[in-house]
Amino acid sequence: MEFVLIIAIALVLSTVGIGVTCVNKGIKGKNYKQLMGMNITALAGIIIVATIVLLSGGITAFAAEEAGSNAAQSAEGLKYIAAAVSIGISAIGSGIAVASSGAAALGALSEDPKIFGKAFVFVGLAEGIAIYGLIVSILILNA
Repeated sequence: MEFVLIIAIALVLSTVGIGVTCVNKGIKGKNYKQLMGMNITALAGIIIVATIVLLSGGITAFAAEEAGSNAAQSAEGLKYIAAAVSIGISAIGSGIAVASSGAAALGALSEDPKIFGKAFVFVGLAEGIAIYGLIVSILILNA
């Protein structure tokens, strides 16, 4: 359990570090590709380190006492990583979809207010992607 806490703290610190770097370099919202690349690089690095630590037997010396408990701990840790990746990727996809469909919906609403219902449905469909990722992560955690 402490391993999951350490990974969560590492993710938060990497995100804060990227934000501080962006502020110092003067990167604004227009350079979203650069920001997304920095975040994905930090996430991939932390996932690689977490996988290596999990497969090597954990962070404590007590985890190496029994081979059976190591396999169970590795499987448990990989289950948490799989759940985090499923919700993370679906949230990123949903954010991209809502950004484009929401902007298009607002533009269309400014021209014709009668199409509010249709625009609302398209934005809601984009939000469904994140809900699917949440359902998959709940299924992974309960397996």
